[in-house]
Amino acid sequence: MSEHGFRRVAVLGAGTMGHALALVHALGGLGVRLQDSSPAALARAPGLIEAAIATLVEAGEIHAASARAAKARIAFTADAGETVADSDLVVEAVLEDLEVKRGVFTAIDAHAPVDAIIASNTSHLDVFPLIPARRAAASAIAHWYTPPYIVDLVDLCAGPGTAAPTIARLKALYAGLGKRPVVMKKFIPGYVANRIQAAISLEVFRLLDEGYADPQDVDDAMRHGLALRIPVLGHLMKADFTGLELTQRLLAYRTYEPPPVRGCSETLDALVAAGRTGVLAGAGYFDYGGRPAEELFRERDRRLLALKRHLREGGELGGKA
Repeated sequence: MSEHGFRRVAVLGAGTMGHALALVHALGGLGVRLQDSSPAALARAPGLIEAAIATLVEAGEIHAASARAAKARIAFTADAGETVADSDLVVEAVLEDLEVKRGVFTAIDAHAPVDAIIASNTSHLDVFPLIPARRAAASAIAHWYTPPYIVDLVDLCAGPGTAAPTIARLKALYAGLGKRPVVMKKFIPGYVANRIQAAISLEVFRLLDEGYADPQDVDDAMRHGLALRIPVLGHLMKADFTGLELTQRLLAYRTYEPPPVRGCSETLDALVAAGRTGVLAGAGYFDYGGRPAEELFRERDRRLLALKRHLREGGELGGKA
């Protein structure tokens, strides 16, 4: 048996993240049961998985034979108890709502094997108080980013009662799947990437709301300035290349004042009120010209895969903390 010891995975929630996480684990050779209480979500999941697989095959990330094998490893079920009954790993990927998650953890506790590990995909909620005490040692957060079959980052976080082997097994599993697990030293909502992204969003909303730039300006600055360097250097290595004395002086000079947390953005609120809620609606900050959402998602995935392939071929610059 492999170092992580997992063979059967139950994924509860077949929505945006759930169906993709089922695919991630199936591509890793694990048997997967995917469940959702919504018949519509469960019916939509096979098509979403098929589209994601097609993109991966087209990009040369996986072979057609591997795609067929992965699809064959995924079963779709409506009953949560049946789904978790003989699972080694239970992945909770339901709505970000405390009461919904509480109900899911109760069902897991009632039906999952006593030694099953529970991994919650929560993006910001402290779910550990919701988990039954007898399950605490084998429970952790394993938080993913969309789309997880392309984006390799996974945040691992222990709760107050989580046993060290639980995190070690999850880290071994996901590192073995070619992912990049980051183990948090303690829980904080949003982990690393989402907290940095939240800070960026606050500044972006200020720039838009106060008329300093328009959406195209903002994204051009991100893509052609920040984003060009971040994939190669990250943030702290970029500071090393700039020179830490300059970073120190910038902090001392206080050339930047963070925006206040207002809890709203006038430009964002106006878009939502107009029905411009994003790609699925055909428009958000940008108008997508009537192109189907599925086509836009596939184009996004193709571009992400091309960038990922280039970065992989170039290797890492090196350096150890």
